[in-house]
Amino acid sequence: MSDWRSRVLRPSRRAAVHAREPSPEESMDPRGSRPSPAVDGQVVDAALYRHGRRLDSPATPSDIRTRLRRQSGTMGWIGLYQPDEAQLAALGQEFGLHELAIEDAVVAHQRPKLERYGDTLFVVLRAARYDDAAEQVVFGEIHLFVGPDFVLTVRHGNAPTLHPVRERMEADPDLLARGPEAVLYAVLDHIVDGYAPVVAGLQNDIDEIETEVFGGDPGASRRIYELSREVIEFQRAARPLLAILDGLSAGFAKYGTEEELQRYLRDVADHATTVAERVDGFRQMLADILTVNATLVSQAQNEEMRMMTQASLAQNEEIKKISSWAAILFAPTLIGTVYGMNFQPPGMPELRWAYGYPFALGLMALTCLGLYLVFKRKDWL
Repeated sequence: MSDWRSRVLRPSRRAAVHAREPSPEESMDPRGSRPSPAVDGQVVDAALYRHGRRLDSPATPSDIRTRLRRQSGTMGWIGLYQPDEAQLAALGQEFGLHELAIEDAVVAHQRPKLERYGDTLFVVLRAARYDDAAEQVVFGEIHLFVGPDFVLTVRHGNAPTLHPVRERMEADPDLLARGPEAVLYAVLDHIVDGYAPVVAGLQNDIDEIETEVFGGDPGASRRIYELSREVIEFQRAARPLLAILDGLSAGFAKYGTEEELQRYLRDVADHATTVAERVDGFRQMLADILTVNATLVSQAQNEEMRMMTQASLAQNEEIKKISSWAAILFAPTLIGTVYGMNFQPPGMPELRWAYGYPFALGLMALTCLGLYLVFKRKDWL
């Protein structure tokens, strides 16, 4: 299974707005309001396999169930896309699926999990891919019912097609001959492989945000918040895979899983652990970037306040100078105004004094000089 790995980490640009995924509490009831088509209305592909080779593609899932009962050593694999409640209920009767698992598969918006109902496994996986055109991470769901001789795959939303998985499995009959568990491990591997471009895209986004933060981009805070939401959503999809893989590993001995399949599972678990660790690192990096951004914004605001304070102080100095000169010029103006009034002697004796005019000029000069010295001592001039 190692040749299936595609680790092309191409850089991608980040979307400005991240589409909001509906939360689980928004829709927790089966979608039974739509008209119910035939059971095979949403069947993407259905086939019977024996010894890892495709025998036939029956027309309906019920035909597959009938053939499985009649022909031992065969395996049925049915792929569905967004079936409704009536379709899954009919399939549940055919394959003996638990009603709680059927309800979860109809509702979707489930957390990734692994549950066992008798001899049937119910697995919920969240796929993710980096959409270069939309420049954002797109999420989807894949549900699997894994029985002793059958596999039902149910895709919801933007989940990637499983046609490449089926093609690769059919190209490797030895692996496909190992039964439904091999299909489960192949789907897990496909999901984890799809996380690689997402990790690369998020890493590129974080690098861009670091550049914006240190470049003083005012929109960096909003972008950090949007990317943090997306990383958290991706973490919710990737981290529960570790618990699912641990649960499968715990059942190796009890359910007699083949040694080769155990190796495949450990390989998938190793890559899933790497992805989970990278995503945890992204959250810490974004928290650190947000702290640095807040510090830089605070420093910029403090610098702006300092400059405004300096400008205010400089303005106050200018006002002091203007006020000082206004006061200096006001004194002679007042004296000149008083002596310029039309008084008749002997109302103002100075008007008849021979030194009256020089005295007035001297008084003006002394007053201006005194005010100048006062303002100079107070550093207003």
